[in-house]
Amino acid sequence: MTDTSLFQQITDYANRADPYPLYTELRKSPVHRDETGVYVVGGYHDILSLLHDPRISSDARNRAEQPGGSALPGEEDEGDGVLPPTFLRLDPPEHDRLRAITNRPFGPPHSPRRIDGMRGELRTIVTDLIDHLDGGDGTLDVVEQFSYPFPVTVICRLLGIPRADESRFHSWADTLVSTLDPRPDVDTAERVRIAQQARLELGMYLNALLDERRKKPGDDMLSHLVAGNAPEGRMSGMEVLATAALLLIAGHETTVNLITNGMLTLLRHPEILERLREDPRLAVPLVEELLRFEPPVQMLPNRSPIADIELHGVTVPKGSPLCLVVASGNRDPARFEDPDRFDPDRRDVQHLGLGSGVHSCFGAPLARLEAQLALAELARRLEAPRLLEDPPPYRQNAVLRGPRHLRIAVDGVRP
Repeated sequence: MTDTSLFQQITDYANRADPYPLYTELRKSPVHRDETGVYVVGGYHDILSLLHDPRISSDARNRAEQPGGSALPGEEDEGDGVLPPTFLRLDPPEHDRLRAITNRPFGPPHSPRRIDGMRGELRTIVTDLIDHLDGGDGTLDVVEQFSYPFPVTVICRLLGIPRADESRFHSWADTLVSTLDPRPDVDTAERVRIAQQARLELGMYLNALLDERRKKPGDDMLSHLVAGNAPEGRMSGMEVLATAALLLIAGHETTVNLITNGMLTLLRHPEILERLREDPRLAVPLVEELLRFEPPVQMLPNRSPIADIELHGVTVPKGSPLCLVVASGNRDPARFEDPDRFDPDRRDVQHLGLGSGVHSCFGAPLARLEAQLALAELARRLEAPRLLEDPPPYRQNAVLRGPRHLRIAVDGVRP
């Protein structure tokens, strides 16, 4: 098996349901070079080191143009001219300034109770969604009816989106997220046009809402972002827009996959599902093991070195596209004992599921809490849940991996 064919198989939709045997092959060589110029790394220790290496850039301006373009289908493109790059696509010091300003109203150390203070509201949203799951025929789609609407509703409440406008946000999120998936039946230019139109509409809506918050601020994140009273300075209007859009899309998409992957894993391990039903406290270690075992983000494709880097005797040239396959690192036997076993009692779970270094997942506290509450309550209330299709149909995206639908049968929904 050549390096090129291996990487093509990893990104091939035909292997989306179970890419892990291919990751085993990937780890046999520390660095794989694809024919398009992409360097691929799959070992835990190497990925962790590179995530903390200041020579590794997330800024597309530091990436050399590749003859064949990106080899990674479904990589998000923020360079559409509608909004500026978010801090996910920037390096220090620009990254640090924007992230610090955003973080002040979101979590520790400045707002340590922001996320935990939402616990009651999150429970209410979860309860309401589960109350409406039973459609009468004993079947449901976990994605469409629960794990998709839940995080969108949560991020709307966090940002301070009026309840009456939440449905509009659902529509924009659905459009923008769907354009991240490569669709061979949809023309590329048309896909870009649809994404630009959705971003434009979202930007116009947020701009009007931000004007309202400037005149009449509240305790929501949008009000804090426009207040501009952080020591790091004030965001420009366009930076506030880009950050708000990032929180909506990035915060929503990963959580959808985390909850859906979690439910699928539990249904494949009924003994653990039963344990969670009896003891909801298991949700905390279970979600950490889930982030290792089935991470919602499989790989980080938008990296490149700002200087030549040598890794195990292989030189990765300056500007080369670098792909870090964190899902492979999470199953590396050099780091985890019996890595292909799902074990919520695992004591050492220093996973890469939420990244590491300066670009570690900004929304990690919220994503963890959402998944813990969601999976514990689904386990408690669904009567005899069972898969109708295994494997389920997956999203096309190679980076953001999760089922597009998760259809299950239940005997009922407990009160």
